[in-house]
Amino acid sequence: MLSKISLGRYYPAHSFLHDTDPRVKTILYFAYLVAIFIIKEPIAIGVLGAIIILQLILAKITPGILWSTVKPMMPLALFIFVINVFTITEGDVIFSWRFISITEYGISRAVIMAIRLILLIISTSILLTLTTTPLKMSDALEKLFAPLQIIKVPVHEMAMMMSIALRFIPTLTGETDKIMKAQQSRGANYDTGSFINKIKGYITVLIPLFVSSFRRADELAVAMDARCYRGGKGRTKLNPLRLTLRDVLAGIMFFLLAVLVVVIDFSLR
Repeated sequence: MLSKISLGRYYPAHSFLHDTDPRVKTILYFAYLVAIFIIKEPIAIGVLGAIIILQLILAKITPGILWSTVKPMMPLALFIFVINVFTITEGDVIFSWRFISITEYGISRAVIMAIRLILLIISTSILLTLTTTPLKMSDALEKLFAPLQIIKVPVHEMAMMMSIALRFIPTLTGETDKIMKAQQSRGANYDTGSFINKIKGYITVLIPLFVSSFRRADELAVAMDARCYRGGKGRTKLNPLRLTLRDVLAGIMFFLLAVLVVVIDFSLR
């Protein structure tokens, strides 16, 4: 069910990655994001996958939590796979019929693109959402983008909006689940019928979901105003971020592993 989706949800645990400074994890995330989109060779992708498995172990993420994170993105991964299979016509032809041509190179590229997406989702979940609370993520983004305040960029407000957006992902999935159950109890059917009828059925979910989202946003604004929230100027932190030697060493180690993956990829081309 939608309520079991862990995408955007914090997974409370006491682990190596949970205790790592969120600024280090944010920098590592962007490093692995670049590595994921640069590498092309299967061996490099396999090495990157092994590193991400190591991160899963260090984060104490169970297979069930991992699957509930990846499962919602599987249709998109399948769509990317199919699109690449039918649009890439380079290489030795395996199957050809009229205007359809499936090649060996096209299949290999499609597999790599789908794996890239899955690795991206897993890396995002491990380094950001599952092991970092929205409050710490907001503090980390505010610290990292602090130099932009020189050119009058509202860094605190931007970090706050991003953390609130991440926080509301599981809330909205749970709200969607409740709305779908309520509509099904009234006779709505989302699994049968033509594609057009399914789209019309989901409209009965989207409209109340939008209404609920605006209502929650209004309630959040009122709550923040009642607590005298006026932006980041002059605000203090109850638990300020402190960078330790362990955080620095962990960041250097995983950053070098990301560089190693890129070096391996370029050496194999």
